[in-house]
Amino acid sequence: MPSGIGPVANPNPKPNADSSSRPASEPEVLESSRLIKRHSLGTRLWHWTNFLCLIVLLMSGLQIFNAHPALYWGEQSGFSDPFIAIHAQAGNDGEQRGVVRVAGYTLDTTGVLGLSDDNGQLRQRAFPRWATLPGDKWLTMGRNWHFLAGWIFAPSVVAYLLYTVISRHRRGSIFPTRRQLRAIPRTIVDHARFRFHHEADYNGIQKLTYVLVLFVLLPMMILTGLTMSPSINAAWPLLTELFGGRQSARTLHFICALSLVGFFFVHIALVLVSGVFNNLRSMVTGRYRITERPAGPVNREDSHE
Repeated sequence: MPSGIGPVANPNPKPNADSSSRPASEPEVLESSRLIKRHSLGTRLWHWTNFLCLIVLLMSGLQIFNAHPALYWGEQSGFSDPFIAIHAQAGNDGEQRGVVRVAGYTLDTTGVLGLSDDNGQLRQRAFPRWATLPGDKWLTMGRNWHFLAGWIFAPSVVAYLLYTVISRHRRGSIFPTRRQLRAIPRTIVDHARFRFHHEADYNGIQKLTYVLVLFVLLPMMILTGLTMSPSINAAWPLLTELFGGRQSARTLHFICALSLVGFFFVHIALVLVSGVFNNLRSMVTGRYRITERPAGPVNREDSHE
C-alpha cells in the first residue's frame, strides 16, 4: 500500500451554484494526504509509561488524601479553617450529606464526594472507593503504590526535560514559533468550528499547552511531592521555604493533580473529535496521516490520478 494518496477527480461531478458561475479555466486547489513518522519509539514508550504511572499516582494519591481530606496553607494544619475539606455532615433533615468546602463555600456532593457508595452502603470517605488504589481504606498500601509509580515517573520526566532542552530538534517540536503564536486566534476559531488541520507539526495552542504541562505542572508535582517528605525537609529545607511550608506544598500538589486531570480530559476530547484512529496510530506506531495543499493552484485538467 503506498504511503500517500493523491487527489482523485470525481467522475460524475454534480452541478452546484458555485460551479455554474465559475469559469471552466479557473484553477482549483486540490489536497492530498500521506503518512509521516511523527513520534519515535522512545517518545511513544515515554508517553504510555507515564500514562500508566499517572493513573497509579492519581488513584493512590486520592487514597492518601482520604486519610486526612483537608488542605491548608502554611506550615501547620489549621484544623478549624481548612482551605479545602471533603467530608460528611448532618443536613437540616438530620440525614448525612457529603459536602465539599472551598474557601468558605459549601457544595452538596452526596453520592460522589464526602459520602459515597461502598459495597452497597453510603459511607463517609472523601473520594469514592472506585477512584482510589487500593479501594479499601489502606493508607500504607496507598503510599506504597504512590512511591512505586513516583520513582518511575520522576526520573523519566527529568530525563525527558533535559533531552528537550539539549536537543535542537526536540526544542523545535515543543516550543512554538512566532508564526504559530500569531496563528493562535485563527486556531481557536477553527477548533470552535471543529475544523482540525492534520499537519506534520503541532499548532501553537498544542505547543503552549505541552510547555505548560512539561515545564510547569510536572516539575511542580515532583517538587511539592518531595517537600512533603520529612527527610527531604531535613536535607533541603529551601524547598519547604520555597512553597511556603509543607501544608502549602500539599495543597499545591493537589491543585497540580487536578490541573493534570483537566488536561487529560481536554486532551482525550480533542483526540476523539479530531480523528481517533489517526491520533491513536501516531502514538502506537508513530505514523500520522497529514493533509497537504500544493504550493500553488492546480487546474483540474492538469491533475492526474
